[in-house]
Parts: sequence; C-alpha cells; structure tokens
Amino acid sequence: MTATTAYLPRPISPTVLGELRVADDAGQPLAAFTADEDGSPLRCCLRPVEVGDRIALVSYAPLRRWAAETGAAPGAYDEQGPVFIHAEECGGVAAADGGGYPFDRAGALRTVRRYSADGHILGGRLLEIPDPAEEAFDAVFEEAFADPEVALVHVRAVEYGCFLFEVRRG
Repeated sequence: MTATTAYLPRPISPTVLGELRVADDAGQPLAAFTADEDGSPLRCCLRPVEVGDRIALVSYAPLRRWAAETGAAPGAYDEQGPVFIHAEECGGVAAADGGGYPFDRAGALRTVRRYSADGHILGGRLLEIPDPAEEAFDAVFEEAFADPEVALVHVRAVEYGCFLFEVRRG
C-alpha cells in the first residue's frame, strides 16, 4: 500500500497464518497446491495469486479471531469462509507490489461491513469500485468510522461473499 491510502488494510497476522498453516478454523489440515492461474486474492500479503505460487485454500473466521484478541462476543455474527493464503511464509504485505487498496479492480463490487466493539454488525455499504479506487475506499471508511460505535470494518467480495481485508479504528 502506498502512503496515499488514508486507512490501513490489514492482512491476516503472521501468528494466525502460522496456525492456519497447521489447521484452519474448521479444523482441517493445510492442503497446499501450486497455483495454475493468476488472480485469486491472497490474504497473507494482500496481492493476487500468480501462477506457480504455493498456496492453500483455508477456512478463516476473521471476526472470531478479532473477538479472541479483544474479548468481544460476536455470537451469531461469527462466520467463517474460504480464503487463499501462501502455503509457506511469504513476507507479508511488504512483499506485495503496487499501492493503494488491495483487490481494487474497477467495476468490482465490494461489501463494506461495519462492526461494533462487541462484534455485532452495525450496517454496511455496497461499493462498486471506480477508477481510481482510493478516493472511494477512503470515503466509505471515513463514513464508517464517523460512527463512534464502529470498531472495525470488513471488506468482502460480493460475488462469493469472501473476506478480503480488514480496517480497524485508529
């Protein structure tokens, strides 16, 4: 990400990645494979998969993981879903090229979902990514965090509903 982004997109933490590479949030062992096509979003370094990458599709519960750190109790809002990660350590976001917000392809639809400090959904917003994307992402995050009750925001792909990245309050 470049310094021009107003909010920090957060990848999955290295500690959690280490755990997911042993067993995912559904209790399944890592099943690594070599990517044969480009494009799927990697949540460890916030860049697209490239042909030849050693990756794994794992079940990840981002709100549950955040709740464990903060003591929140998301209850029924706890959900898990599939995400791609590198099968081995990759260096994280510093290894990614480019800048701006990750997975910001013009025309793509994103859900920007807001959560309270106790892990409950406070609403959300649909975003069709324009070109350029940064100002639009900045605006939806600014709108979300203008509500003092919002503790974090998840950005998800509309097509599959999958978690892409998280932004936390200051």
